[in-house]
Amino acid sequence: MNNHWHNNWNNYDRWFGGNWWNNSPYWRFNNNFNYWGWATWPAVTSWFSYGWQQPVYYNYGNNVYYQDDMVYYGDTPVATAADYANQAQQIATSVPADPPPEDSWMPLGVFAIMPDGTADGADPTMFLQLAVSKTGVIAGTLQNTVSGTTKNVEGMVDKETQRAAWTEVGQTRPIMETGIGNLTQDTASVLVHYADDTTQQWLLLRMDAPPKGGATGASGANSTMPPQ
Repeated sequence: MNNHWHNNWNNYDRWFGGNWWNNSPYWRFNNNFNYWGWATWPAVTSWFSYGWQQPVYYNYGNNVYYQDDMVYYGDTPVATAADYANQAQQIATSVPADPPPEDSWMPLGVFAIMPDGTADGADPTMFLQLAVSKTGVIAGTLQNTVSGTTKNVEGMVDKETQRAAWTEVGQTRPIMETGIGNLTQDTASVLVHYADDTTQQWLLLRMDAPPKGGATGASGANSTMPPQ
């Protein structure tokens, strides 16, 4: 997929550059913010003052799975399906009213969003850029290349469980979640909770930055989370 990106990056001109957030009323990153940068796990542990040592990975359908209306982590039941979705909503919507300072953001990178199990299939049409503040606020943008539109997303990282959950600004569903440790990997398994209480598994595939001189900024509206 990264080969396709490098061969066709002009088709995605004006993405995630220095002017990407200029029209956003929600969050501000500092000038020359590296939207395409990404964090290693050691960088994450030094960024947060939470005392984390090891990442908690959430690999949906593998070590996190649904059985008889319960959600399990390994062999341990952790919540009912409804409670697990409500927990994700509580995390995603617990963003503080006051935005973090401009210099307190770390980029998590740009990801292609693909249905789980089809990473080698059709070209992606949705791309997600994320960053995290030192207080655990998640912020970013969701780009839909079919409609050519964009929406802001926001959420939080839970200190106790390392779950990161986010949704469109001003909305409560759908919610996308994974572990903050997963977001340091090239491929991240994510779970999407929809308003009708259904869930779907998707993949985030990390994208390399386009060549210098490519992405310079963008604007838009009315994109969506992965369709149900």
